[in-house]
Amino acid sequence: MTSQMHSGPLSAAADNLVASRRDLVAAAVTIAAVAGAADAAQGQAGATVRRFDPPGMTSPPTYNHVVEVNGPHRVVYIAGQTGVDKDGKVAQGFQAQAVQVMENIKIALAAVGGSFDNIVKLNSYLVDIAANQPIYRDVRASYFSGKTALPASTSVGVPALAQAGYLIEVEAVAVLPPKG
Repeated sequence: MTSQMHSGPLSAAADNLVASRRDLVAAAVTIAAVAGAADAAQGQAGATVRRFDPPGMTSPPTYNHVVEVNGPHRVVYIAGQTGVDKDGKVAQGFQAQAVQVMENIKIALAAVGGSFDNIVKLNSYLVDIAANQPIYRDVRASYFSGKTALPASTSVGVPALAQAGYLIEVEAVAVLPPKG
């Protein structure tokens, strides 16, 4: 504001001071980001990543169903599963699709030596959430043995999913001990 109201050496000095502060802050942010990236890369140096589609599941051309990160812990990311079986057939009705989703997750977990006990996070996307969430909760509960170690969970109502006829999609994150 001073530079707009006044002109001359004082105004130029104030503009330079503001520019210098911006440059200093930008440099500090850049240095912090580079240092953080270096720390993250160093922490991941011993980690290996495996991407695959387990037998018993479809093999989509644009993504993998399972990504496993093996390091101090194994973190397994399971892509959003729908009510589709290994042959690409869509289950009929919401409950049947919810069961197929959980069976697909079970197959993915078994492929990395895990179970539902290893899941730490579920993200669920439901068409017509008001009608389908109670059904989904019942199906989901039947796959988790202990009620004291349930995963963090988010359910979102959506108007539609990637393909017509899909009524539910669930993605999961599991943490397992490192491979020996």
